[in-house]
Amino acid sequence: MNPASSSVPASRYGKVIEISKRVRWEIERDLIRGRRFDYTRTFLPAGLSLVGELPFLSAADQRLLSQVQGRTYANLFGLVERFIGAKILEISRDHWFGDQLALEALVRMTDEELKHQALFRRIDEMMAADMPAGYACVAEPNAVAGAVLGKCTWAVLALTLDIELFTQAHYRASIEPQAALCPLWKDVFLFHWKEECQHAVLDELEFLREDARLTGAQRDAAVDDLIALVGALDGILQAQAHADAAYFVAISGTDPVHAARIEATVLKAYRWQYIVSGVMEPRFQRVLFGLLNEAQAARVQSALAPLGHAVPTRPDTPLPMAA
Repeated sequence: MNPASSSVPASRYGKVIEISKRVRWEIERDLIRGRRFDYTRTFLPAGLSLVGELPFLSAADQRLLSQVQGRTYANLFGLVERFIGAKILEISRDHWFGDQLALEALVRMTDEELKHQALFRRIDEMMAADMPAGYACVAEPNAVAGAVLGKCTWAVLALTLDIELFTQAHYRASIEPQAALCPLWKDVFLFHWKEECQHAVLDELEFLREDARLTGAQRDAAVDDLIALVGALDGILQAQAHADAAYFVAISGTDPVHAARIEATVLKAYRWQYIVSGVMEPRFQRVLFGLLNEAQAARVQSALAPLGHAVPTRPDTPLPMAA
């Protein structure tokens, strides 16, 4: 390996390791600390849950819907981190006999993703003990991971970068500024954000490294895989929105006449959270569209066009920011 050609990425891998060691935390000792969730407080803020677009709901029902969505928000992170951890472990093989800083950084990332999965399982168990029965997470993590990992590495890394960048944007723009949120729920995403910041750096480095290997024809096929992954993710969001809206109507006693509008708004919120806000994130736009030719970019934009409605209508909703 030519040291001159690898010095910049090597220094970035080393910086990730340094920060990873500094911010390292444990679930029970540092985060939960014997606390419970406070159901007198909002969980997912309105800038993400879009509960303000349902004016017929009382303040108490808006808070309850934020808690239902907050549970799903956590569960969906646990879901996607199943395939993220597996993919990162897989690509670490490329560094086994090469850049040992890169290898260490990716192994640490895999370990942290496994911890995040354990965290989200733990908090769902806590919520299940306190919330009414009937909630369901509709997607099975291993089945989703198997389907995602059947696509090419370029597409999986593009989706991963998108997810880990919007994680940061959501925390900084919508969660961190809200002092009235449930303290434990807010801390879950503070601690998650601390490590995801480093993961996004690695995602970008590995995504660009993978892209450099591709021919034009391979990149064309990879774009198709990415579009298919976004479509599959949207299918999961549709099913989860249907389940969550039905659960909310049942436990809140809301007039069923509003059920369709509630489901439509929850789906809009989930599309905003998990697809549209990430695509709008400036760093993701720079990285992804900087690699695509005009025709490829047009295909991505055309595939996303049906989701263009999933942008908050309230003017006070924070938009994604550069990480």
